[in-house]
Amino acid sequence: MKPWIKRSLMAFTGISIAIGGLAACGSHGHHARGPMSAEKMAEVRGKVIERVTSKLDLNAEQQQKLNVLADKLQAQRTALIGQTTDPRAELGSLVAGEKFDRARALNLIDEKTRVVQVSSPEVITALADFYDSLNPTQQAEVRERMQKRKGWFSRG
Repeated sequence: MKPWIKRSLMAFTGISIAIGGLAACGSHGHHARGPMSAEKMAEVRGKVIERVTSKLDLNAEQQQKLNVLADKLQAQRTALIGQTTDPRAELGSLVAGEKFDRARALNLIDEKTRVVQVSSPEVITALADFYDSLNPTQQAEVRERMQKRKGWFSRG
């Protein structure tokens, strides 16, 4: 494949990921008015931790590792969203003029990619520490839930 085709496909893929991610952040869940407030995020986090703790019957050490994982995930999410108060407006600015703002689109992708590259090792370490602290029965429960493609919020 010719180099310019590869670059074009990579750029298009990156832009699609960035636009999809920003749009998802802008209309996450049932609240179409923007990203979750800090209070709502704390409420959801508490419910998730409570549910995971009860489903897996976590001890204090495991629950502490789950809290560390939640902290790392929340920090990554906050960094990924950045200072954007309205992701849709940011995306709209790319097409506000007569021409698509390619430079800004590539800059957005670079920003988001950099955040993921920098914060992912900490998230992976926290996830590994939490998973490795589980006993074999708890690990089997996690694998079973993942195979069923159910999240922790699902009923049942």
